[in-house]
Amino acid sequence: APPTSISVLAADTPAPFSRYQAQNFTLVCVVSGGKPAPLVYFKRDGEPIEATPLPEPPAGAGSWAPRNLLHRDLDDTKVPKSLAAEGEVGGGRPPATADPPRGLAAERGPVTETIPETVVSREFPRWVHVAEPIYYFRHTHAPVSDGTVEARATLTWTLNPQIDNEALFSCEVKHPALSMPMQSEVTLVAPKGPKITMTPTRARVGDTVRILVQGFQNEVFPEPLFTWTRVGSRLLDGSAEHDGKELVLERVPAELNGSMYRCTAQNPLGSTDTHTRLIVFENPNIPRGTEDSNGSLTGHCGFRLVLALTLTVILELT
Repeated sequence: APPTSISVLAADTPAPFSRYQAQNFTLVCVVSGGKPAPLVYFKRDGEPIEATPLPEPPAGAGSWAPRNLLHRDLDDTKVPKSLAAEGEVGGGRPPATADPPRGLAAERGPVTETIPETVVSREFPRWVHVAEPIYYFRHTHAPVSDGTVEARATLTWTLNPQIDNEALFSCEVKHPALSMPMQSEVTLVAPKGPKITMTPTRARVGDTVRILVQGFQNEVFPEPLFTWTRVGSRLLDGSAEHDGKELVLERVPAELNGSMYRCTAQNPLGSTDTHTRLIVFENPNIPRGTEDSNGSLTGHCGFRLVLALTLTVILELT
């Protein structure tokens, strides 16, 4: 029976990017439906990878990973260096933005603005090796109830964002029942240019605002990790940051007008920041100056409402 499916995925995703510490990275190739077990191997940019085989994991070690094996390949005499020491140009971050205006905005202009900022691979410190990476390979297979075999192959190496970004990796399978090898491939790519939308586009006091990352200017692999922060302050709920593709601001008050929010998207190959500004307009259903920090009516307004109802009842009784 020939294999029926093949896929390549990244282990431990989503995972953050580290600018100052070497990270190990693992690709996993899963092949299902074959009988007998197929032969699985990896290629990089179309060339077969010569990898050091790893032993079978010990019995009962469900989460075994060859991470400690790579430590001996790192040069302990090298320490992270600053960008200035390396002679790199550009710091990757734009100059500080002037404080946004306070108060309610006039009905004019766009309600959001985007300030892209991307960390590119050439700005990384040069602690990473310039030599060819050392790959480690492990191949296991397990029987399935229908008599076929599920094969798993892992490829692990010390990631170098300077040379691994946009590298094409493929997993190929040879099997007696196949006339030609099966193949699945992925390209390692850092995120670039997040596309952010805000709903509603014209937020008013008391509205619930949703800011969502809809995609990127490029195909990203592995899956990115998203983190939201408010520039210069905490988020509306008091937290320092929020994880996920979407940030929800419930019942926005007037005080958030002009506030700026940063979305950081990162994977092991790099990170990118995108900023968006929240513009809050007056709400005709809420009198100006009657909303509290949560965008709801103040106690004074409630007192006036109770007083009006009381006077109405008295007039009706008399």
